[in-house]
Amino acid sequence: MKPAADRLAQLLGHFLPGPLPVRLRAWDDSQAGPPDAPLVVLRSPDALRRLVWQPGELGLAEAYVTGDLDVEGDLADALSQAGRNVRDRPSARPGPAGMAAATALAVRLGVVGPPPKRPDGRARLTGGLHSVSRDRAGISHHYDLSNDFYALLLDESMAYSCAYWTRPDDPAYTLADAQRDKLDLICRKLGLGPGDRLLDVGCGWGSLTVHAAREHKARVTAVTLSRSQHEFVTARAVREGVADLVDVQLRHWRDIDDGGYDAAAAVEMGEHVGDAEYPAFAAKLHDALRPEGRLLIQQMSRGAHAPGGGAFIEAYIAPDMHMRPVGRTVDLLETAGLETRSVESLREHYTTTIDAWRSTLEQRWSDVEDLVGTTTARVWRLYLAGASLAFAERRMGVDQILAVRPTREGASAMPATPTAWYVPATAS
Repeated sequence: MKPAADRLAQLLGHFLPGPLPVRLRAWDDSQAGPPDAPLVVLRSPDALRRLVWQPGELGLAEAYVTGDLDVEGDLADALSQAGRNVRDRPSARPGPAGMAAATALAVRLGVVGPPPKRPDGRARLTGGLHSVSRDRAGISHHYDLSNDFYALLLDESMAYSCAYWTRPDDPAYTLADAQRDKLDLICRKLGLGPGDRLLDVGCGWGSLTVHAAREHKARVTAVTLSRSQHEFVTARAVREGVADLVDVQLRHWRDIDDGGYDAAAAVEMGEHVGDAEYPAFAAKLHDALRPEGRLLIQQMSRGAHAPGGGAFIEAYIAPDMHMRPVGRTVDLLETAGLETRSVESLREHYTTTIDAWRSTLEQRWSDVEDLVGTTTARVWRLYLAGASLAFAERRMGVDQILAVRPTREGASAMPATPTAWYVPATAS
């Protein structure tokens, strides 16, 4: 009988002419494909059966997270190389004879059959898109996975957002240093000083909230929809001695009912707002600020012709997430009455940040598996590898947008140049 890998190569050849983009090792230990291509291990026919029932990205992802399919070596490198191997190659749609031959091969390989059981961890949201209850469920799916899990993955600041790498070539410079530099850059752009009121929308585990209160003596209102984050930040403010400066609120951004803030920030929270809802979000931030108050949005974007998150991220990581090109976000902020003063791309910084998280995930793999299980650990390995590539290859970006609410007469109270924002980082 012909080895399974040869028959797999023959089957794939009906849909992807030319050399295989990867090297295959089948469940009978046979191999086929270029020796210098990434090695993909198919542990059972279920790996391809998942693609029969769910073609495309999501079927491949579920084959990986269940362990039916595996990749030897660094996952991001393998995905990148395989992507380059197929990017400029046309796919084929077999005619009737080719389809019949492919079907016969699939039957002999055991690929044809009932759908395999889906892995655990898929988001199941109900209710109207971006209703308060659905938003709360979506946020809970991602952020309430486990505070202990995020403590394993992140640095001690618990900043789950793109860092700012001012000395990326210095081996003594760590992710914690880069996150500190990001937090302080935000505070300098916002011009925070003692007694200033800061609204931190989507506060996460309190990295910006605590930094602004501790280092700049700002009075911070921190808003989150996640119950576990609310409890964590409340306890953290006490633990770090800034409870008198921090008010943590469990509420939706629509329910922010105070105004007169000197500054507001939304660090990688706007992606969860939704497309149709973003104008109201921008208006809410405008109204929360006093005249001459500043707003800092750090937000992921997508390329003009890129899809953004994709089916796997929507299903397993961040349901209902929406990204747009950065220029469209700027338009929405300006339409709300804000004036954009600075847009700074951090795209390459995010690749470096995610790669630091990936390194930590692998170093602590056994602890992660013990805490959340092998399937969830593999979901995160795939998610972080894909995200690193998306930023490296410019399919996704992330930007800091600084805006101000000008007075009726047009005054902004902004500095003449941004020099002071960067001098401390340069000097360090």
